[in-house]
Amino acid sequence: MNARSLIAEFVGTFLLVFLAVGTAVFGIAAVVGVDGQGPGSGVVGVALAFGLVLLGIAYAFGPISGAHVNPAVTLAMLVGRRMPAAQAVGYWIVQFLGAIAAGGLLKLFVSSFGVTDYTGALGTNSYDNGAINLAGAFVLEVVLTAAFVLVILLVTEKIAAPGFAGIAIGLTLTLVHLVGIPLTGTSVNPARSLGPALFEGGTALQQVWLFILAPLIGAVVAVAIWKATRTEEEEERELVAGDER
Repeated sequence: MNARSLIAEFVGTFLLVFLAVGTAVFGIAAVVGVDGQGPGSGVVGVALAFGLVLLGIAYAFGPISGAHVNPAVTLAMLVGRRMPAAQAVGYWIVQFLGAIAAGGLLKLFVSSFGVTDYTGALGTNSYDNGAINLAGAFVLEVVLTAAFVLVILLVTEKIAAPGFAGIAIGLTLTLVHLVGIPLTGTSVNPARSLGPALFEGGTALQQVWLFILAPLIGAVVAVAIWKATRTEEEEERELVAGDER
């Protein structure tokens, strides 16, 4: 672990939260155009924002830190023995700090810069919201995170096609947001959920535990599936690499 990788994870997580959550906050339901009749970004626009931001981050910061920008991804790499514990802890700290910094800046825009919050809750996640209950939200976030993290684990293996991992990861994040935004707002990332919730407070902060815990469980599920698809030779090679790290 080095300072460059920690800075990359901080900046990458900050950009993910500010730009992607900001797309929802600043315009998911806005009207645009000269006549004020055009549609805002909508669910599709916000989903694309998450995918496109992560796509850029993956290629910009991937060579430096792996571009996890998500505590659930880091947990999967740790459990899968693809990174040491000390490095994972460092990543978690800066990921949450980056998300909190982004949440603070989003709050500043809607509280002091005359910007309307079109989500009504600073882009936070929720359950028991008329679209899904607690149990449904928990299962949804576990499944969506498991799918997302499993793709990451598979496309970042040495045997995967080089140079295309970022595209697959970005498109997968877009897809899980298309599914989840109408129901929970989509977390699949504990840092993304905690940052805005700290500044929104109220119900968002009371419910954020689910959007921290469920993605972490989803990450562990993804590792179990990933391991089940591997050959004994691949497992042995990974164990050796993990011991060397």
